Amino acid sequence: MITITPAAAEQIRVSAREGNMEGLAMRIAAKREADGSIHYGMGFDDNQQENDTHINAEGIDVVIGESSKVLVDGMTLDFIEIEPESFQFIFLNPNDVNYSPPGQDS
Repeated sequence: MITITPAAAEQIRVSAREGNMEGLAMRIAAKREADGSIHYGMGFDDNQQENDTHINAEGIDVVIGESSKVLVDGMTLDFIEIEPESFQFIFLNPNDVNYSPPGQDS
């Protein structure tokens, strides 16, 4: 369903430790915007729902809500250096109209 890179998994573990959230699943949510792009949210979750999908990706317990499942199918979550000393999570998602495979021009 989704892939989490080793760099993203390590940053999620660091964030869980720093926020005293170890043991909680990482919820990833997605919503399609009017222009076709996808808006993402993620955070640690201790309030899981009956229809949630549970997966383990790169050792991270991930929860995805029913409405987000189709939007994140095939997505990769990575953690990269955008600018020197500036790191952030990125969502590489072929379901997003703005997606361009790595190494290809937009």
